[in-house]
Amino acid sequence: MTTNFAPLTVAIGDLVPHPANVRSNAPETYDPENIAHLKASIAVLGLLQPLLVQKIDGKYAVLAGGRRHAALKELVADKAIKGFTAKTKVDCRLVPEDCDVTTALSLAENVTQAPMNAIDEFEAFARMMEVDGQTPETIAKTFGTTVAAVKGRLRYGLIHPDIRAAARGKVITLDTMKAFAEHPSQEAQREVFEALTKDGGYLQAYTVRQALKSRGVQVSDDIGAFVRADYEARGGAVAADLLDEHSVLEDAALVETILLEKLGAAAEEARMRLGFAWADAMVRYDYATMADYGRVYPGPIEPDEAAQKRIDEITAELEKLQLEMEDEGLEDGAYNALYDRVDALEEEARDLQEAYSAEDLARSGVIASWQGGQITLHVGLVRPEDTVKEEGARGSSASPTGEEAPDPGEITYPASLAEDLKTERAMALGAAMALHPEATLDLTLFKLVSDVLASGMSVTQAIKIDARKEYRSHAKMDEIDETSLEQVAAAHDALDLSWLDDARAPADQFAAFRALEAGEKAKLVAYATASTTQSCFARDRQRDSLMHDFEIEIMPDIRAHWTPNAALFNRFKKAWLLKILGEDLGLAQEAVTLASSSKKEIVAFCDKLFAEPFATLTDAQRAAVAAWCPPMMQTAGGACDEAEPTVETPEPASEVAQAA
Repeated sequence: MTTNFAPLTVAIGDLVPHPANVRSNAPETYDPENIAHLKASIAVLGLLQPLLVQKIDGKYAVLAGGRRHAALKELVADKAIKGFTAKTKVDCRLVPEDCDVTTALSLAENVTQAPMNAIDEFEAFARMMEVDGQTPETIAKTFGTTVAAVKGRLRYGLIHPDIRAAARGKVITLDTMKAFAEHPSQEAQREVFEALTKDGGYLQAYTVRQALKSRGVQVSDDIGAFVRADYEARGGAVAADLLDEHSVLEDAALVETILLEKLGAAAEEARMRLGFAWADAMVRYDYATMADYGRVYPGPIEPDEAAQKRIDEITAELEKLQLEMEDEGLEDGAYNALYDRVDALEEEARDLQEAYSAEDLARSGVIASWQGGQITLHVGLVRPEDTVKEEGARGSSASPTGEEAPDPGEITYPASLAEDLKTERAMALGAAMALHPEATLDLTLFKLVSDVLASGMSVTQAIKIDARKEYRSHAKMDEIDETSLEQVAAAHDALDLSWLDDARAPADQFAAFRALEAGEKAKLVAYATASTTQSCFARDRQRDSLMHDFEIEIMPDIRAHWTPNAALFNRFKKAWLLKILGEDLGLAQEAVTLASSSKKEIVAFCDKLFAEPFATLTDAQRAAVAAWCPPMMQTAGGACDEAEPTVETPEPASEVAQAA
């Protein structure tokens, strides 16, 4: 790009910095320690590449070559090095005074030199748009990158200047600064930044993202995408972003109102279609509250002639579809289409052979909630006041299966709670793996080579090394203990991600990755592997001896990564909490005293107890509190399938007396 500019020689003393140099706001670039190698090279070999200069006010301003200019000034100041004075002339190329692409010229040279700070690139791109009249498209074309990558850098301009200054001053990390860009409102960013930094301490990107969530809903969020059209139609405020998917619906109350309306409409449609007595909606299905509800189920019916004919047709079609699905040459899309068709036919056949009784329909209903990015219908629910109490009555909440309900004092784990505890344990294990990068790297490499080179079964099914994160589902993800989340976030913030830049080609990213130190690579592999671990309870030595022993090594105590809290205790029956206090923790007197308290009060007591064990505890009680967790979550506990989930049942009225 510089070959068309006239060559000339200029005295070092006549050179000055150019205001359009893209590194002009990054003085650390010119620190003596950062240009020492360049100074030594010029002292021995001379200036190998001319400076790009432009004449301003009688001086020659260095548009590209600021680090070389700084090194030349260091050589002039260093009296021990001969041959460099203010009058020494160096080769330059002259940019005409009327050139309108000065910023692009500076950036074009700098991107081939020492890596630029991301903030420098943003400021350069922004100046190219504001001063040189460039667009994201022309900038992307000039530097051989994508428009999305350019916009990604330009988004840093949406970050409050005080936060950018904190990142440049290394008060916060660049990754933490980027987290603020997830909300386009600089006022919201500033308020969150001040709130999180008022007490000092290390600020994490994860903490920033969590705090910004309270300031609105991103349009890329499943709820944001679902309500956006109605939200905008009602005039809801939108904080716009250069990348549309990062725009934010700022009125969270309006978002929830619209969502509940849509859920309510879906519940009402299901009520009318199925004949239930009532319909309701809730944003998140509250398992603790719903434990007091009963449930009815459709029973078998004798289909009439028309229904039987249709059932026969479905049976014949299903047999045909099953044969088609056995074709090994079937493409994924065609197979999935057949699978969906089979699922729909089987559901239609069930509907023709099952039905709710009139009695059950008269007292049951449907609740619509938002789960997994879609509307989920919970049908056949019976409100506590409508529950049939007579033993053996159809649909009685005591036990939908007709079996005797378990002892209310015996701790059992409903299926929903068991699945969520598996998720929490997997998150804790992931944190432990991220904190033990060398051991996890060895495990990952061992699995890879063993699965290929050894004969027989895979050495462990617990790790999915297939370049995909394992999905973590949880009914109350926003309420669980954050210890493991914070540990993983800290591990992520400590990763060297300088190689991971969407603006680079994969080969360039790989080259940069290979140049990392071995310890940094181990951290990256450990973090990635931790993200693939499956949700499961403690491993069974007989089924998976490798992971059983490995988990004991890196996570001998799950409580180092997970703490029981109110979200867990709310899902336990009151009698269970009293049993844990009295029997597991040795707090018998406290259990007797709390027996007359409400469940809410007992939950609050347990939450405080585990958050910070009371000073009045004995050593034995303190040790019990520090070690307690559900048995199947213990590292050396039972197998994944050992804790059989049970049907959720409401608390009996006499539980206080039984617990006491």
